Amino acid sequence: MSQDRRRHAEATLRNREPILQVLQSILPVEGALLEIASGTGEHAAHLAPRMPKLRWIPTDGDEDAVESIAAWRAATGSPNLDAPRLLDVREEDWGVNDLDAVLCVNMIHISPWECTEALMRGSARALKPGGLLYLYGPFMIDGLHTAPSNERFDRMLLMQDPSWGVRDLGAVTDAAFAAGLVLEGQVEMPANNLSVWFRRPPSA
Repeated sequence: MSQDRRRHAEATLRNREPILQVLQSILPVEGALLEIASGTGEHAAHLAPRMPKLRWIPTDGDEDAVESIAAWRAATGSPNLDAPRLLDVREEDWGVNDLDAVLCVNMIHISPWECTEALMRGSARALKPGGLLYLYGPFMIDGLHTAPSNERFDRMLLMQDPSWGVRDLGAVTDAAFAAGLVLEGQVEMPANNLSVWFRRPPSA
């Protein structure tokens, strides 16, 4: 019997339905979506079948994660969920373009700041005019944490790696704007997280 390579992230069970509700309200019914840092693959496995006309392209920079995503894909059997791709967000060419959306859940606080900047530049290149970048995770607002639990989490991250940490939404928005993306909306989510989305302006 082959080993089940599916990984599990406990937070996924808590946030996948709220994320789905937001995505269904802001994404087109049809099109192509690239997921950056798909992690275990559980989000892709849960969300893609519930948006069946949206082609879902999962990626991750870690080979073990790609194996987990592939295992979840096999278990799900959703025809609109592509085979996962190995992708470092810092690569200049993501190998896709004309996307309707880019999705990135819980990455920017557990990666160096250069990855956030690369995410913005890459999304601006890969999205079609009017395309959308969606982020989920904890954020500071005006330099302040939104909850004591987020402050504790931030300290823990910085102890693990000084280049990690909960990012300020203003700094993230500035990085997006520098790449050509505009903040469009935000929604409070479970466990003091936010859904935040940016859009590539339509062509004039």
